[in-house]
Amino acid sequence: MTKPMLIVKFGGSSIATPDLRKWVQSIEKTGRPLVIVPGGGPFANTVRQFQTRIGYDAEAAYRMTLLAMEQFGHALVALGEKLVPARTLEAIESAQARGLVPVWMPSDMILSGRNADDTWSVTSDSVAAWLAAQVPGSPLCLIKQIDVPAGSSLQAISAAGVVDACFVALLHGSTRVYVAGPSDLAMSGRRFAEGVLPGREVSSEQPHGAFAEAAQ
Repeated sequence: MTKPMLIVKFGGSSIATPDLRKWVQSIEKTGRPLVIVPGGGPFANTVRQFQTRIGYDAEAAYRMTLLAMEQFGHALVALGEKLVPARTLEAIESAQARGLVPVWMPSDMILSGRNADDTWSVTSDSVAAWLAAQVPGSPLCLIKQIDVPAGSSLQAISAAGVVDACFVALLHGSTRVYVAGPSDLAMSGRRFAEGVLPGREVSSEQPHGAFAEAAQ
């Protein structure tokens, strides 16, 4: 059975920011086995942009979006010194055992593990939640271009569109979720080196506080 590991979903929106390389450098300081889930970013946006124009169906868009995540994944690998692509849990563990940081290429695992009646929308957040559910006990960090207030709940960030509507349903009950934003970057290298995730933990309690009010 695969051992718990740190799972970091790297938002594709980071592509357009000067923080991209800094996050990669911070992640590579990890003191614990870690796997990166790449976002889709502009590559996924292109899939959506041309779906109406070309006319391909939802199934094709589903598969293309997964490949869009892999495109960003390969870009991340090229930016890092310890990052390597990995398609299976075995490949992820093998890379970690060699002191490397695997970047998960999700299409093979997602499509082989998908039921025919699965209709959940493919977003990188949902894909990261799915991976975390395959390795119970693994905490999940979502790197976003937004700082969520302390005390935020899963329900609140879902209602506000910080994560997609399917994200919460795909989470395993043991998965602890953190959201790291721009203000967390400065301390992220130290946090990863200590074997913990940066950002604010998001609870499964009902929405409360300023963020919940903003989501209404």
